Amino acid sequence: MSDGIAVHKHLAASVEDVPAEVLARTDVLYTSTVFPTAEQAPRLGWVQLDTSGCDHVRTTRLWQSSTPITTIGGVSPKPLAEYALMMILAHAHHLPAMVKLQNEPRWPDFDHRWNRLMPRMLPGATVGIVGYGRIGREIGRLAQAFGMNVIGMRRGGGRSGERFGEAPENAATEVVGRDGLHDLLGRSDYVVLTVPYTDATHHLLDHKAFAAMRPGAALINAARGGVVDETAMLRALRSGRLGFAALDVFATEPLPLDSPLWNEPNVLITPHVAGFSPAYHEQVKALFTENLRRFIAGQELLNLVDRNAGY
Repeated sequence: MSDGIAVHKHLAASVEDVPAEVLARTDVLYTSTVFPTAEQAPRLGWVQLDTSGCDHVRTTRLWQSSTPITTIGGVSPKPLAEYALMMILAHAHHLPAMVKLQNEPRWPDFDHRWNRLMPRMLPGATVGIVGYGRIGREIGRLAQAFGMNVIGMRRGGGRSGERFGEAPENAATEVVGRDGLHDLLGRSDYVVLTVPYTDATHHLLDHKAFAAMRPGAALINAARGGVVDETAMLRALRSGRLGFAALDVFATEPLPLDSPLWNEPNVLITPHVAGFSPAYHEQVKALFTENLRRFIAGQELLNLVDRNAGY
């Protein structure tokens, strides 16, 4: 890279929207949509994605290259962890049912309140966290504060260059590998998905996984829609095997208006907002600045994508 640094900013939906002469002189690319080939950007030494996931890059020639790719994954674990706890509490305290009563409006009799609105106890309940990374560990920390037992599932151990910002050190009561998924599902009152979306996690929760779940368990999906087989989830909801689903992500987004999920009584839908954070831009800026410093100094980058793992 030359001694001087020139910055070019382009609103681009694809690589075709960026002038060829700019790509030819690009050493560092910050993007979520522009993925040039080696011929288009021969000097490219590093790509920083403006996304936490990288599944949208895996079908491009950039993915097949040796150019380092980094993500903004996990820059803000607290809001997403709080979202997961909010949904656990919403289920435990029958929030959707009480909102429905308000909207009718109706004040139920004592028997209805006692028998149908009695809260579920969180102390002693078990939350299974599928994807026990930075966000998963923060969910575990909050769940433990409520007296819950925690089981985390993770593909492997820690990854080099993973930590940025806040990454809690608390250990789950138990951590299992991929082969422990069905055991985790069978023991969990609440299942929270924060796993990356890869070929290996596509429809991770399929018919067999839902059949393995504890009857009446609750599911919170704040990962990616493709991690769940939505047909299998609907069947599990209607059979009662799955008692509640809080869904922030879907296989198709925006969620089509004709999707049966909109009217499913035990589903709470949010429009892909679980990862929003008031400090998002500051945290992303800090991550990119630190990675740029490391890139110039020839040091290991943070949040480096492992192409073999797919994230």
